[in-house]
Parts: sequence; C-alpha cells; structure tokens
Amino acid sequence: MLVHSRRARRAVQAVFLALFLPVFALPLLVVVAASLATTWSGALPSGATLDHYRAVAHGDALDALITSVLTALAASAIALVTGTWAALAARGSRVRRAIDLLFMLPVAVPSVVVGLALLVAFSKPPFPLNGTPAIVVLAHTILVTAFAHQSVSAALDRLDPAFEQAAASLGASPLRVLLRVRLPLLLPSLSAAAGLCFALSMGELSATMMLYPPDWLPLPVKVFAATDRGALFPGAALAVALMATTLLVLLAVSRARTRASYR
Repeated sequence: MLVHSRRARRAVQAVFLALFLPVFALPLLVVVAASLATTWSGALPSGATLDHYRAVAHGDALDALITSVLTALAASAIALVTGTWAALAARGSRVRRAIDLLFMLPVAVPSVVVGLALLVAFSKPPFPLNGTPAIVVLAHTILVTAFAHQSVSAALDRLDPAFEQAAASLGASPLRVLLRVRLPLLLPSLSAAAGLCFALSMGELSATMMLYPPDWLPLPVKVFAATDRGALFPGAALAVALMATTLLVLLAVSRARTRASYR
C-alpha cells in the first residue's frame, strides 16, 4: 500500500520472493520431496513412491497423529479457557503485570525445563500423573496458555467500553454483559488464539520427549525417532502429515472465524 508505482511494486514482490523462497518455502519443499523419494544421492531426489504415506495411514503412525490431534485439542481448549478467564479477571487490576509475568514465565525458559518440573512435581502423590496422558496435556497447556492470555488481553485493551456501558445502562447484569457483549466482541481474537495454541501444541517436542507414556506417543516424537535411526524419508512423510493436519485445522478455524465476522 505504501508503494504506488507498478514498477516499484514488482520490485518489492521480487525481493519478497527472493527472501521467502529460500528461507521459508524451500525447506518445506525439500521435506515434501523427501517424503516422496526412495533415494537422494544427487541434487534432486529419485525413485518416487507413495509407500511412506501408505505407512502413515496405517498402524502406529496414524495412532500417533490422532494422539497429537487429541492432545492439541485438549491443551488448546484448556489454555483458551484459562487464558481468557485470567485476562478478564486481571483487566484493570493492580496485579495484571504479575499475572502477565506468571503466564509468560514458561515461554521464557526452555520447554525441557517445563517438562522436568512437571516430571518432578507429579511423580509422587497426591498427584501421580507421571506415565499418564494427562501430564502430556498439562505440559502442552502450560506452554501455550501464555499465547492465549496475551491475545485475549490485547483484544480487551482494544475494546470500546461504550458497548459494555450501554448494555449495563439498559439493565443488563454483569454476567449478561460478559456473555452477550464482551465475549462476542472477543470472538475473532479467541479463534485466532485457539488456532495458534493448536499449532504450537502440534509441534511441541522437547517437553513431550520427557513425559510421554508408551501408550500416548505424539507424532513429533515419532518423527524424531524415525530421523534419529536414519529413516529420513519415512520421517519426512510423517512431518508432512503433521504439517498438513495442522494446516487443515487452521484453515477450518479461519473459515469459522470469517463466517462469524459476517454474522
């Protein structure tokens, strides 16, 4: 919008493509190409095959994908409720900065530290969660709640208080103002926060590696295990399946957000 001439716009677009392709697009294209290859000894892969994707659609790989989706859905839902509740409660409060710092603390340290903390804290009674799927969901929730909280807090700061004041002046109770005015206005930010939390949870690895039980194996762990033992092409297919699933969910959230904005 700041570039008016056609020649200048084309120059800006060329610079963008020159930066975007090698930095962002090329690594993803390499992973996709590797997922379809049987060998890669030269500049390009050879021996195209779909066997790696057939393996993803069956057995342990499919179970790991379902596990990742269930974990991300649960963690995102809990994070969205917790982050929204905290943002609403802290609005205008003197302790808002302390609450913001509390939620941002897990993001400020490596996620492996969060995994270690949960491993130590929940390995003994009264909350022996170690070895259960619940500790994996808890770790993901702790790691993504900060993003939900910050997104909702920023949206609350942008809300025009006139809508709430008008509803209150007409006799609406605080609960009715919250449910019928404030939350609908926050819906775009809530959907964006949910999509971000889901994407971050789907790709989380470090804390998950420390906590996952044998019967709750998320897909990023399986990708790491496959590449660690040298199965690069099957690992690439798993990574593509992980990216595609995440992208589909984000597109669904975006479409629902667009429909809600038109109502």
